[in-house]
Amino acid sequence: MTQPLLTIRGLVKHFPVSGGALFGPKKVVRAVDGVDFDVLDGETLGIVGESGCGKSTTARLLMHLINPTSGEILFDAAKVGSPDLSLTAYRRQVQMVFQDSYASLNPRLTIEASIAFGPQVHGLSKQPAIDRARDLLARVGLEPSRFAGRYPHELSGGQRQRVNIARALALQPKVVILDEAVSALDKSVEAQVLNLLMDLKDEFALTYIFISHDLNVVRYMSDRVMVMYLGKVAEIGPSEAIFGQPLHPYSSALTRSMPTMDPDNRTEVAPISGDPPNPIDPPPGCRFHTRCSFAESLCSGHQPALITAGDHHHVACLMAEAGSGHSKAPPLRVAA
Repeated sequence: MTQPLLTIRGLVKHFPVSGGALFGPKKVVRAVDGVDFDVLDGETLGIVGESGCGKSTTARLLMHLINPTSGEILFDAAKVGSPDLSLTAYRRQVQMVFQDSYASLNPRLTIEASIAFGPQVHGLSKQPAIDRARDLLARVGLEPSRFAGRYPHELSGGQRQRVNIARALALQPKVVILDEAVSALDKSVEAQVLNLLMDLKDEFALTYIFISHDLNVVRYMSDRVMVMYLGKVAEIGPSEAIFGQPLHPYSSALTRSMPTMDPDNRTEVAPISGDPPNPIDPPPGCRFHTRCSFAESLCSGHQPALITAGDHHHVACLMAEAGSGHSKAPPLRVAA
């Protein structure tokens, strides 16, 4: 494994709740509540979890589209926003592809102009920026002579997402954040875009942060996987470990919920029940203990730390910390 390209320590984002009490402490939504992880140079880090766990908020914090409540982000050991690494310089190195391919493009700009806009803002003259845009269009599978002068509404969803990928590459970044970038596409187009992303990663020596609710896609794309639950990291480790033998009960529940065509691997019992707790008032101790079938009394009184459980494998579980593990956990049923 290589050295971390991105280092995230103590990352917190609390959103104030409007209409709260006039007196006393203001209520906040604890969207991201103390997250630590590294992104290694050249890897694909997948981020998974239920809706509301903090995946997309983490992505926006990494892009500095929203400011963190606390915590720090380091790129190549330089703190983002410090004299050593300005936000402008950081954004040349880290770019993002959003889920909504239409809303993320300016409807008044042609495809060519949208891709060339970023390089021009960062100092590249007009003609070289246009040349770069046309080259990138060709690399994502869109013939420049046919698509450069079109507008977003003239393209299909898959074509627009290819444009967004080209735009993200226009500044020649090292890191690309993909926030549900293929979830709105039908399966045949999704497969094409995923293979394109794999090819571009090799061609441009990219590092990906890949966020998705589709665990099969995450398993296909990722070198390592980070599992989030209610603003916290539950487990992070190599993809084969997370999907083969997860250590956290929540990770196990997620992997057992993966769709499969194998009737022998289907289960009639939901691997996890109930809804996540309110992020305004999360439960004390381990945040998963209210839904965990194996929780013990200490789980509600102590918040687990993220401990090392193997090579680049970390888990936040008091049972793992105590060395006892969850011996009562059912056998895993992982999709083939």
